[in-house]
Amino acid sequence: MDTLLHTLFEEVVNEDYVIGSYFLVLNRNENPYEKAKSMAVGQTVGTWLPVPGITEDMRKNHMGRIVNIIDVNPADLSSQVDDEKSSYIFQIAYPVSNFDDRLPLMLTTLLGNDASTSVQAKLLDLFIPPKLAARYPGPQFGLDGIRKLVNVEKRPMLLNMIKPCIGFEIEDGAKIFYNTALGGVDFIKDDELLGNPDFCPLKNRVRAYVDASEKAFEITGKRTLYIPNITDHVAKLIDNAKIAEENGAKAIMLNFASVGLSGLQMVREAVSIPIMGHYAGAGPYYEGAFSGISSDLMLGKLPRLCGADIVMINTPYGGYPIKKTRYLKTVAALTLPFYDKKPVVPSCGGGVNPGVVHRLMKDLGNDIILAPGGAIQGHPMGAAAGIRAMYDAIDAEMNGKSLEQAVSESKELQAGEYMWKGRTY
Repeated sequence: MDTLLHTLFEEVVNEDYVIGSYFLVLNRNENPYEKAKSMAVGQTVGTWLPVPGITEDMRKNHMGRIVNIIDVNPADLSSQVDDEKSSYIFQIAYPVSNFDDRLPLMLTTLLGNDASTSVQAKLLDLFIPPKLAARYPGPQFGLDGIRKLVNVEKRPMLLNMIKPCIGFEIEDGAKIFYNTALGGVDFIKDDELLGNPDFCPLKNRVRAYVDASEKAFEITGKRTLYIPNITDHVAKLIDNAKIAEENGAKAIMLNFASVGLSGLQMVREAVSIPIMGHYAGAGPYYEGAFSGISSDLMLGKLPRLCGADIVMINTPYGGYPIKKTRYLKTVAALTLPFYDKKPVVPSCGGGVNPGVVHRLMKDLGNDIILAPGGAIQGHPMGAAAGIRAMYDAIDAEMNGKSLEQAVSESKELQAGEYMWKGRTY
């Protein structure tokens, strides 16, 4: 056995390697060891055919290494396997020196070069060694910083987004903001579709919305934090972030899957306010069953490494068919101890309403942001009443009351119940 190509996990885990774990399906007549070799070599020093010039030093210092080939069917005897196809987990280790902290090159190593390797695989998990992780910034504020920013100690935080999503002028958006902020919501953000268009430019929008927040604060005593969307051409991200901050924004939002994770990292290293990472555009990365990257990596570990303080995620309760295991793994990747990286606040969006508050809090606890949209803006008594209805559902859950009891005690819940009744989980 080629000892430069093969290694045990115990031997490589303390060295400077990232270890990718992949799922793939092969025909019964395909040799999994040859496929794993194609990945380990083809993603590093070689290609699908032997080429001259590859030295032993290159192989020793830069070649990928096969850590494990796991039969998903645990049978040890060939007579026990009758399927025409076989499923495997490959674990491949790649030297950090090949890409250092350059995330685009690491992702290219992990997932690129498919035509050369002729392997279709889905990246399920990624081990990142401590020295490499330390070179990524991680969240600047994290959970504790976000809670302090909105002065909320224990309950889940509440976020709403301006609806309609796009097409309105600044004055219209500011009016929606003000009427929503009267309900005492913690955050109001732009929709992910609204960036810096001519009909609603970022600079003027930030000024108008911050002013609307202050006017509502004078009435409610609760200051609502505005989170503008700075998503744009990557060359304009820093300028947009600075425009937002200089005009009063205390946090910003970025569609990190669309601009790239390195765009998120770049902004994190340039600003001194929290960043909300939005998953918009991430679906093509993880929706393939046999290719791409798992959602808990794309929406969890990687944006946490790159510096998001809040990450918007989907849940199984809003119509999008995300598996519950993946949603829970994503939250684990955002919140569990991970070297020195602060925990990220998961923001649960997509069909959030008073009827799913119990389910989300039971699944995830209180250290989350609940992000209803239509349940607020479409409330028959107005957006402020929609906010109060959400707070009533949260208070009921925190105090051990049933939702039915909360509805009987809240006119806002009663008035909006028709929108979500039957959608409780």
